[in-house]
Amino acid sequence: MNKTKIVATIGPASQDKNVLKQMILAGLDVIRINMSHADEKFCDDIITKVNDLNQELNTNVAIMMDLNGPTLVVNHLHEKQLALKIDDVIEVYADKQVDGNHAISISYDHLKDDLKYNSHLVLGDHEVILKVIDKSDEVITCKVEKEGTIINGMKVISPDCKLNFPFLTEKDKKDILYAHKHKVDFLALSFVMSSENVLEVNDLLIQMNDNRMSILTKIETEEAVNEIDEIIRVSDGILIARGDLGVSLPVERIPGIQKMIIHKCHNEGKVSLVATEFLASMENNNHPTRAEVSDIANAVLDGVDAVVLCGETTIGKYPIEALTMMEKVIETAEEDIPYFELLDNAMRTEEEGITGSLAYSVATTASRLKCVAIVTPTVSGYTARRISRFRPICPIIALSEDEAVIKQLSLYFGVYGLKIKEFTSFDMMMSESLEVLKQFMDTKEHDKVIITGGYPFKKVKNTNFMRIEEL
Repeated sequence: MNKTKIVATIGPASQDKNVLKQMILAGLDVIRINMSHADEKFCDDIITKVNDLNQELNTNVAIMMDLNGPTLVVNHLHEKQLALKIDDVIEVYADKQVDGNHAISISYDHLKDDLKYNSHLVLGDHEVILKVIDKSDEVITCKVEKEGTIINGMKVISPDCKLNFPFLTEKDKKDILYAHKHKVDFLALSFVMSSENVLEVNDLLIQMNDNRMSILTKIETEEAVNEIDEIIRVSDGILIARGDLGVSLPVERIPGIQKMIIHKCHNEGKVSLVATEFLASMENNNHPTRAEVSDIANAVLDGVDAVVLCGETTIGKYPIEALTMMEKVIETAEEDIPYFELLDNAMRTEEEGITGSLAYSVATTASRLKCVAIVTPTVSGYTARRISRFRPICPIIALSEDEAVIKQLSLYFGVYGLKIKEFTSFDMMMSESLEVLKQFMDTKEHDKVIITGGYPFKKVKNTNFMRIEEL
């Protein structure tokens, strides 16, 4: 039972119900729908299939919707594509039809106002790089610094300039409303520049009276890295999107930024996720490279909560094999996680409080007694989240009547949510907790278990008991 969770992006290679089923059986915890490539019809299909499979398999796979964000794209070309060579000169227009063979249009009206001389436009995943050499009221003239082929819809960023367009697009607002109506569990925000962007989405959810959907902020820009402390503070979790981050910043900076953000999230008790190219070679091969295996293992050893598969499961030839390999690497890497170091770090940064103090005691005792599990009946999931921060060696089994709470816990390190009926007494809580545990795990006689929570159930706000049971 792996503690580090797996998120898989769904696309043409994985949208078949049988493939989804095999991926869930292989260890999938959360499915991700990328709204840059999906429409409502696709979302309806995937959400229905996941809900059906959760019923069939008695699982609690959650759903993440990844917003398109305020991105610029190439929206007009004279031909289907434009091949460029180094030192070619190209004309760039703002949101208009173009006629020339060496001209493109980009979907932003005020492009010429925001771009500076000698600034750059990076197209796609560094496929083409243009440098601004001249500007007029009508056109921006650029020179090609990295040759390649431009196609319609290719993403465009300017790492040198701040472009002054609204954070929430009309498409994003529509997608957020869709996510709210369909009870999506996690909302991932793209191209965040500041904590104000996150608060804007949070305000929108408040207006919808939605307090169940968690906000995950994707870190893809230098501005977001510079304001990481404030962004973590207002987010439920952070997704380190190494693909776009590697376009905005030199790629050699990415490993250090990844470690820094995972560490900060751990200190703040927020979930951390890492995405992009973990098993990129498995898009076309059924076996990973040694470097890819090391990449996954290093993220696990740093204490990340979840890893994200992207192209491997959307367009790759081996989506099930990629997920199975990810599960296998995680299982082995978790044997070497510095659990006591992570626990000590969490203890040093834990605020004074009853639940946090008891969570630390639970994690410490579980490790010392070699407990097989920590069981925590919970109303909101708060106790399970606090215990997860201390990275106990054994799994945390969170019992709740609320399916939404169970799914919200699906990204937290080591936490596994199970649905239960209402407890009417303390003795019932104890006996039912042990019974559910025995059904969920392969326990044996003399195994030790910690049961912790708040009692009277639903009437106290803090965790106030810890009980050790020997089976």
